Amino acid sequence: MKYRVTHRTRYTCQDQVSVGHNQAWLEFRSTDHQQVESFALVITPEPSVRTRRLDAFRNPVQMFSFNEGYQLLDVTATTQVTVRPREISAAGRLRTRQECLAMLQNPEEPHRHEALEFRFASPRIQWTPEIRAYAEHSLAVDRPLLQSILELTSRLHRDFVYDNRATTVNTPVTDVFRLKRGVCQDFAHLQIAMLRAVGIPCRYVSGYLRTIPPPGQPRLVGADASHAWLSVYLGDGEWVDVDPTNDQVCAQDHITLAWGRDYGDVPPLTGVFMGGGRHQLSVSVDVLPL
Repeated sequence: MKYRVTHRTRYTCQDQVSVGHNQAWLEFRSTDHQQVESFALVITPEPSVRTRRLDAFRNPVQMFSFNEGYQLLDVTATTQVTVRPREISAAGRLRTRQECLAMLQNPEEPHRHEALEFRFASPRIQWTPEIRAYAEHSLAVDRPLLQSILELTSRLHRDFVYDNRATTVNTPVTDVFRLKRGVCQDFAHLQIAMLRAVGIPCRYVSGYLRTIPPPGQPRLVGADASHAWLSVYLGDGEWVDVDPTNDQVCAQDHITLAWGRDYGDVPPLTGVFMGGGRHQLSVSVDVLPL
């Protein structure tokens, strides 16, 4: 499946910003199932300094700074990307949680270090005994791990309510678990917390989800949004991406942008600035199948 994804962010400031420094995780990473065909990042006004780097997880990061004032900042990323079907080996489908954990203890396992950095608590992902107990209900050690992950994903989808007014970007996982409400970022963080609590490595994935309008309705340009899900380690270098918000195994409708330990590692756009007074933020995302 081929897409053109346009992500536009606008900051309108009451007063002039004198200095600003920014980082953007808006350039897609290429993966085994995804190939970036083209990428363009248009920034208005033109930054004084602009560079690119790879972060600790090998996500491309665009960095730009302003040494002159502005009142309107427009950042538009346009990407053409091809997403292919994802496959899990027969061994990956049958490997148990116990077998996966044994692999992580083996110093000869070639993929061990890649997985271990996603096994521990991170700034936005902590857990309690109650969160672990919820996970343990689905995660028998001698059951195929993939089956357990899918059952846990379905339980989260059933037991928690999507509510974009219940939380903020800084709501702790423990509060999401108590409220039983949240958005895609919250549900991804919560399922990651549950799986890491029992030793399973998980990555937080930011990206986009193709939306299909109801029959007979036109597709609304700019009405899509950023999305979040998680990627779970199955052992032997295999990962499976699951979306608890929609109770799905991620396929060609899920487009990966970046991954990290949690949202704090891969925000679409972040920065600091001086001046500006009150400001207004608007974001639009358009995912167009080609």
